[in-house]
Amino acid sequence: MKNLSQSNYRSALQTVRDLKEKYGQTWKAINPENAARMVAQNKFSTGLDIAKHTAAVMRKDMAEYDADSSKYTQSLGCWHGFVAQQKMIAVKKHHKTTSKRYLYLSGWMVAALRSEFGPLPDQSMHEKTAVPSLIEEIYDFLRQADAIELNDLFRRLENGEDVQNAIDNFETHIVPIIADIDAGFGNEEATYLLAKKMIQAGACAIQIENQVSDAKQCGHQDGKVTVPHEDFVAKLNAVRYAFLELGVDDGIIVARTDSEGAGLTQKLPVSQEAGDLASQYLAFVDAKEVAIEDVKDDEVLLKRDGKLVRPIRLSNGLYKFKDGSNIDRVVLDCITSLQNGADLLWIETPTPNVEQIAHMVNRIRSVVPNAKLVYNNSPSFNWTLNFRNQSYDEMLAEGENMTAYDRNNLMDAQYDNSELCHRADKKIRTFQRDGSRDAGIFHHLITLPTYHTTALHMNDLTEGYFGDEGMLAYVRDVQRQEIRKSVSCVKHQRMAGSDLGDDHKSFFAGDKALKAGGGKNTSNQFEVKATNSVNDTLGEVA
Repeated sequence: MKNLSQSNYRSALQTVRDLKEKYGQTWKAINPENAARMVAQNKFSTGLDIAKHTAAVMRKDMAEYDADSSKYTQSLGCWHGFVAQQKMIAVKKHHKTTSKRYLYLSGWMVAALRSEFGPLPDQSMHEKTAVPSLIEEIYDFLRQADAIELNDLFRRLENGEDVQNAIDNFETHIVPIIADIDAGFGNEEATYLLAKKMIQAGACAIQIENQVSDAKQCGHQDGKVTVPHEDFVAKLNAVRYAFLELGVDDGIIVARTDSEGAGLTQKLPVSQEAGDLASQYLAFVDAKEVAIEDVKDDEVLLKRDGKLVRPIRLSNGLYKFKDGSNIDRVVLDCITSLQNGADLLWIETPTPNVEQIAHMVNRIRSVVPNAKLVYNNSPSFNWTLNFRNQSYDEMLAEGENMTAYDRNNLMDAQYDNSELCHRADKKIRTFQRDGSRDAGIFHHLITLPTYHTTALHMNDLTEGYFGDEGMLAYVRDVQRQEIRKSVSCVKHQRMAGSDLGDDHKSFFAGDKALKAGGGKNTSNQFEVKATNSVNDTLGEVA
């Protein structure tokens, strides 16, 4: 929004001037220009301010996608505020705008990396408070990114550079978070209470799944147990009430169904009349016809098509769905969620296949035409193998001679430069575009990318550093790359807020301030002049 920072600055400037006049000499040390600058550098005072702003951003993006499916959105999962901060700084640097780029908060990564119990599987065993705490942490780091970049601009302005336009049109690092509330961590009241904490921390979009809370499993593992629609709708209502209570009127609910891979339900709903939701849910339950004389005491029975049937029940009390009913259950789940307050859908799938996703979405859209997906581009998929298999089938259907490929070993590195590889990689490259065009995918995310990049980078660094290369492994593969690529945290003191803090100290203590910057600050070693190959000085971008 044009002139937003300058508008805030001028408003704050006048406010502080008025206050100085009101309180007189007791406020003599307060500089209105400094105070206004600090206000301009912190656009969002509370998490609710963030949630309201980012909800409006998402609603606008959803409307633009409805008009043009090429305008899809994307995010990467982040498990720490610093990771989210560096992601958004890099987005602005490489793509010049944060538009259509979000953040994702994964319950899987909260469990694996943020629980006081230590690393946990994705089974809702971590503290529920860890989720809003991470949202708050992420936005603290993004606020700091705003303050640091704007502080640099104000410094340059004071030094005579013409950067007023950059200040006036500053684009915040604050972007929407789609936050995972798992299955709601309890009953609908528990879901409501946790949703409030997440919204107050800044979440504008809450993703909730239709699994049983106390038996929740990762969407890419076995043993998933779903709940009847009435139970799930109650939790959708709980989230909506939380949004409304806090004044985030256009908050977004993402309803996730795990029915594609779930074969069990914990309870049988009560049908009030033929054809109602409970009746439709019960129709999916596997059952066998029985004669009344063969029924044991305390058994559960259903009447189906005029016959008495015994639902298939496991020794743990769970009921089994009919084989092959999963896609029909997904479609009913999605339609029901959209008809009961959900804004976006999430369908967990066994493989990333656009045609298979589109098959389900087209059925949903026949009832709800503007249905849109949030899709998990999950690291749980072996993307290379999946798309080599898809490409193999296509090439075979086209009459290609495939005898050079071992169908049972397509991951083999010997195929990395083959025609099969090139075709598969092209399909991977366009997967998001294809999915958004053909399968109604509004938002693409990778749940756990930074989990894997951290592991990969530590593997590579430790191999060299603890081997013969020693310090060269760090200098060549980390620091030199940070310098060459103008990565912001090469000057880590600045990124942690040292320069910003020095300026604040000057505001607070004047000439008496003890500053960290100066001739003996080793970060000065990273100040370089622009060359033909480097457009920005590290002083500006680092």
